[in-house]
Amino acid sequence: MASTEAPGCSWPGDDPLMIQYHNEEWGTPLHDDQKLFEFLVLDAFQAGLSWKTILHKRKNFEKAFAGFDPVKVSKFTEKKIETLLQDAGIIRNQLKIRATVTNAQRFLEVQKEFGTFDKYIWQFTNHKTIDTKRKSISEIVATSPESDAMSKDLQKRGFKFVGSTICYAFMQAAGIVNDHIMSCPRHKEVKKMSDR
Repeated sequence: MASTEAPGCSWPGDDPLMIQYHNEEWGTPLHDDQKLFEFLVLDAFQAGLSWKTILHKRKNFEKAFAGFDPVKVSKFTEKKIETLLQDAGIIRNQLKIRATVTNAQRFLEVQKEFGTFDKYIWQFTNHKTIDTKRKSISEIVATSPESDAMSKDLQKRGFKFVGSTICYAFMQAAGIVNDHIMSCPRHKEVKKMSDR
């Protein structure tokens, strides 16, 4: 039976920024600590909002959070937090802003313990990308046993806004899972990168 769904992942819609993100970043196995921190920040801010909203404010987030440098963000003062609460370019949610500062501090602790955050975060999938082999968007899940374990461990370490759904979105973004549907050309590309 022929699929009624267009080939490829349909979630970017016709938004050029979403399409570019899907084609160039989403699902690409990521091992750069600063980029991993960026996705951790952006996924925490996405909680309860659409990814499109976050993506369109990404440049503002980058500017507000010191180029996603965890060392700099970990040192943000009350005064800096107050300034961010006035910044209309980002999501002015006090809990999420404070969580970002806390998460930067915890991120540095993990780096110190494991050598890199990369080494720590990829252990939840045995340092391999999980190929989910989804045939349609409707098969994509919100959580997995791996995101549950990641969420539990991050929370135990004092990270905030790291529920299992946020962790799963992070895993998708960072290529820890390959959730491009099978008919999407990116599925094969990511699989090749993962098999290296």
